[in-house]
Amino acid sequence: MGFRFRRTIRILPGVRLNINKGSLSVSVGPRGLKHTISTNETRTNTIGIPGSGLFYSERSKGSSKPPPKK
Repeated sequence: MGFRFRRTIRILPGVRLNINKGSLSVSVGPRGLKHTISTNETRTNTIGIPGSGLFYSERSKGSSKPPPKK
């Protein structure tokens, strides 16, 4: 099992900068709702009940750009 690293810095209320071993990400939203955009082209939407540990998360990978023309 390897070591993991994560550091979270609060920039403004509801905005956090997350630093991981392999990427950076920005999370935006109030408690219970969060949208995260990562440098590895992953976007995550999370909805939860604060304090309960229950949440639903939906992840999408890749950009919304159309494929290059041949």
